[in-house]
Amino acid sequence: MDLKLWLCLMLLGLSASVMSTDEDDLYGGDGDVDVEDDIEDTDEKPAVQSTPPPLPRVTYKAPVLTGDAHFAESFDSGTLEGWILSKAKKEGADEDIAKYDGKWEVEEMKDSKLPGDKGLVLKSRAKHHAISAKLKNPFVFDKHPLIVQYEVSFQSGIECGGAYVKLLSKTSDSSLDNFHDKTPYTIMFGPDKCGEDYKLHFIFRHKNPKTGEFEEKHAKRPDADLKSYFTDKKVHLYTLVLKPDNSYEILVDQTVVNSGNLLNDMTPPVNPPQEIEDPDDKKPDDWDERPKISDPDAVKPEDWDEDAPAKIPDENAEKPEGWLDDEPEYIADPDAEKPIDWDEDMDGEWEAPQIPNPKCQSAPGCGEWKRPTIDNPNYKGKWKAPMIDNPNYQGIWKPRKIQNPHFFEDQHPFRMIPFFAVGLELWSMTSDILFDNFIICSDRSVAEKWAEDGWGLKRAADGASEPGVVGQMMAAAEERPWLWVVYALTVALPLFLVILFCCTGKKSGEDYKKTDAPQPDVKEEEEEEGEEEENEKGTEEVEADKEDIVTKSGEKQDSDAEDSGSRSQEEDETNTATTDKKTEELRKRVLESTEQNKD
Repeated sequence: MDLKLWLCLMLLGLSASVMSTDEDDLYGGDGDVDVEDDIEDTDEKPAVQSTPPPLPRVTYKAPVLTGDAHFAESFDSGTLEGWILSKAKKEGADEDIAKYDGKWEVEEMKDSKLPGDKGLVLKSRAKHHAISAKLKNPFVFDKHPLIVQYEVSFQSGIECGGAYVKLLSKTSDSSLDNFHDKTPYTIMFGPDKCGEDYKLHFIFRHKNPKTGEFEEKHAKRPDADLKSYFTDKKVHLYTLVLKPDNSYEILVDQTVVNSGNLLNDMTPPVNPPQEIEDPDDKKPDDWDERPKISDPDAVKPEDWDEDAPAKIPDENAEKPEGWLDDEPEYIADPDAEKPIDWDEDMDGEWEAPQIPNPKCQSAPGCGEWKRPTIDNPNYKGKWKAPMIDNPNYQGIWKPRKIQNPHFFEDQHPFRMIPFFAVGLELWSMTSDILFDNFIICSDRSVAEKWAEDGWGLKRAADGASEPGVVGQMMAAAEERPWLWVVYALTVALPLFLVILFCCTGKKSGEDYKKTDAPQPDVKEEEEEEGEEEENEKGTEEVEADKEDIVTKSGEKQDSDAEDSGSRSQEEDETNTATTDKKTEELRKRVLESTEQNKD
């Protein structure tokens, strides 16, 4: 019964937990962000108990910097002030699409839950877009980490296009009016998608200390599934953290999805190999790479017939009875007629189309009968000498190693080219890509507070407007009616278990199944009950014997009184002593029996 009680309590606890979760979801979720319950004044109207309380409404507050930052932009001014549209043309593209004439707007999200919250929106599809803004002061890679963070929402989904940012390198030509795809950048970071290839770029341009040339280094692909960030049409927070010890972290929605080290986890590697294969080394003509060769001493057996066919006619086969040798399998269609417009001079002699011979349908076959073929038991095929180990095998040839003339060792790839601006240079087949709340700084706490005031507020607004678990389940069932069956089973199963374990059961005397195997608890109870019964039985025997002795003594005294009339005082004392003695002996017997049972 204890097990049943515990199961019942567990079911009740789970039910209470689910109800509590529904209430939390219904009234706003967690309280980690600043949510203001701006509910309309209801003093003038009487409260109606049957009406649920209104959902909390999140009020937008523009994020405020809590520390130093090289760049911070929330677009809440509603303008593109500080941003420069490119007037360049893309090299190598057709004239009609070469211009960076894609449109940009500062506006609220399509389904914004935060009135007043605005962002930068890419408005054109199938066009080149380029826009950039200068930092408050250039970022120099020294002893401080780099943190790049911004928000992206693919409001209309994404077919093929990117939402990555470029940190533009500080060079002698720093004109943002001519920003294009070839403009030098230090780091490129952000999401990109085409087809079913979902990417999250982190690329930096590394300068070769020997040649002075730049080469792109790509971070390894993240193991996390990125698809939902492109398809759910929600706002997602992308963060890159780059530290002076060459380590990096890439986060989405404040969760690490990729991490590594600039020295070990980039492709191609930052530092080239110290040794390379000699390009001038050639494999010798007599180099033998064959591990196995045909046995030169092997001889073909004399009885080996290479000309024997693989299949031979089955000599035991017999022609089926009723086979029509004189009937062809196909005949000319007797019902076919030559078309009226058939011109024998142009089309040749007309012939009726062939159809299966109707006489062959009821017969086992028509035409010339041929024996079926079977595998030839004497077939051996082309003889080949067996393979043996090659005594001259030298292994797989490889060119010798030489010192890499282009080798260098850069132990501090973090010290990249300083950058002075942030830019978006994009091509997209989908419009309405929203960017918001850019920040570039060195203090992680500043970036996290900026994210809390921006992206965190959006997440809170989405949570406040979304229905609870029950509402989501009802909406899902409307789209997929078969879910009602799942819900019914989910509710019926706990009820069935409650009835089974709490409302039914065996009687107290049938709690344990009668089997040959001993039940420890039952055995102990039976032993205790047996001892009590034996003690009671022994006590009853003593009392019964005592009463019997007394009764017999009394009867004997009465009989003697009738025969002799009276007894002397000595005889009475003798009888009393005898009775007491027998009683004492019986009492000792019972006590001894009880002690033996206990042992």
